[in-house]
Amino acid sequence: MESATAGRRASGSGERKPRTDELQRLWNQYRSRPDDKRLRDRLVLSLAPMVKFIVYRKVRNVPAHVEIEDYLSVGIEALILSLDRYDPAKGATLEQFAWTRVHGAVLDELRRQDWAPRSVRRWERDIEKAVQDFTGVHGRRPHQDELAEMLGCTLEELRRHRHDIARSDVTSLNAVVLSEDDTEVERMETLASADERLNPEAAALKTDAKERFRDAFADLPQREREIAVLLYVKHLTMAEIGEVMGVSESRICQIHGRTKKRLRAALQDEDAALFHLVA
Repeated sequence: MESATAGRRASGSGERKPRTDELQRLWNQYRSRPDDKRLRDRLVLSLAPMVKFIVYRKVRNVPAHVEIEDYLSVGIEALILSLDRYDPAKGATLEQFAWTRVHGAVLDELRRQDWAPRSVRRWERDIEKAVQDFTGVHGRRPHQDELAEMLGCTLEELRRHRHDIARSDVTSLNAVVLSEDDTEVERMETLASADERLNPEAAALKTDAKERFRDAFADLPQREREIAVLLYVKHLTMAEIGEVMGVSESRICQIHGRTKKRLRAALQDEDAALFHLVA
């Protein structure tokens, strides 16, 4: 409320002139005594509500991770610099000049901390405005096809733009967002998992494949099964297995090769990915 009041007071014609005159007198005193920190502090305190108003107005729609104090610091720094660079001969009041400098500094800081291209931010503003306009006319949020028609793009283009906007937004995974069917869900629920163990279809296929592998392995001759166990379960070398089985290392290699051929024939080509278990 304080910042909004300060902003209205800065633009109101009834109180603007006395405030401007007071600031001008303070600044004239500061110009004649630039080393007087008390005068500078009085000027900064007088204009600080304006800085707060600008900052809160510009950063109200940015993600929650933004630290408002960082922008307040940038604004105050720009305000202090404006006191030294202000030239009344150019026609602007001190307050007008300081407003321009602070506003520009806050915008520059916003752009510096935003890694998203301006085209992404432009689409974000266009989508938000289209949703607001449609809601104001129809009393409900637009469906995806309606929104795409308003923006003059295809559904696929709209999805791509929204994906780019979401990717540029650093926020909490617990933040509530709207899904494509306009239901509210937490952001973490919209993220696709790369862990195949959490995919029911992949888990079922893997279980089925393992069962078929066990059946094919059970059909191998006993000697080949024993060699496979010593090699892949006991982790013995070919030479060590040869000593255990009483044959040469080259003979173990021959049997191992025959075992893999038998399994390939039994499991067919679609199960080739399973052969890392015996390869």
